[in-house]
Amino acid sequence: MQINHLTPAYRYDGIDLPVPPHLAGNPEALRAYHATLYPAILNAEMVDAGVSGTAHVTEYRRAVGTKG
Repeated sequence: MQINHLTPAYRYDGIDLPVPPHLAGNPEALRAYHATLYPAILNAEMVDAGVSGTAHVTEYRRAVGTKG
């Protein structure tokens, strides 16, 4: 049996986002970090997109709805 370690990867609107090592284990702190680049991430849904190569991908998907 072989054990493969997966690295976390985050994606928003088709763009791979950086994952600083000190925030890799804290999804909420990482969301706040990514929101400094793309503010819409604060209201986005985090969706598990599965495994791609050696990375476990999580996608931020914008919330769709009406204002008001």
